[in-house]
Amino acid sequence: MILKDEQLDRYARHIILKEIGGGGQTRLLKAHALIIGAGGIGSPVIQYLAAAGVGKLTVVDDDRVSLSNLQRQTLFGTRDVGHSKVVVAANAVQRMNPDVTLVPIGRRIDAESVRPLLEGVDVVIDGSDNFATRLAVADAALAARVPLVSAAVGQFEGQLAVYRGWEPGKPCYRCLVGDDPDRPDVSCSDQGVLGALTGVLGSLAAIEAVRQIVPFGEDSAGQLLLIDALAFRFRTLAMPKDPGCRCAA
Repeated sequence: MILKDEQLDRYARHIILKEIGGGGQTRLLKAHALIIGAGGIGSPVIQYLAAAGVGKLTVVDDDRVSLSNLQRQTLFGTRDVGHSKVVVAANAVQRMNPDVTLVPIGRRIDAESVRPLLEGVDVVIDGSDNFATRLAVADAALAARVPLVSAAVGQFEGQLAVYRGWEPGKPCYRCLVGDDPDRPDVSCSDQGVLGALTGVLGSLAAIEAVRQIVPFGEDSAGQLLLIDALAFRFRTLAMPKDPGCRCAA
């Protein structure tokens, strides 16, 4: 793939990075990312991956834009209230970057329906707001051997990790949360969330998604990033593979 003149200009700040360069930008343009959730985390993920030139984005969300979303979901505006999030996102990406195709999936997914969505995908980013979906996506990504970037946020705290549990010494999502734990879903509407913090987590998730397509720097798989906005503190914890987890079998 030969980059066109306008692409050389558009992606110039990537191309001059020796860790990415023209070859890495070409890989981004050929890549396919699956994004679960177009909310507070998904909004910046969509925006930054589209700006980066990730050629195909499949975005899954069954929700419509509501007025209460606009405090943190920067992909949407007041006139989008009542419209499908994935359709609004597709129109926004079309305006943003003609190199990128967004495939909107306006339905809720489960363990069965997520599997075919992973075919041909280079990385999946999960910013969903319910635990059942997170488990279904994590299990499917592990089975398909697709890197999973998982981000979550609540009130003033957030966490981010990359999972490649099929690799020796690398954990899967269940190494962190256990085997089908019984825990209630807690949404932003229940506990609140600092709007800008979702932007931080989404931007960091976009960085990790790019890293999975074009490796640069240190490998982040096997580490858990914790953010505490109240204490103005970022911490990174080593996250080993659980020898009793199914991914270690």
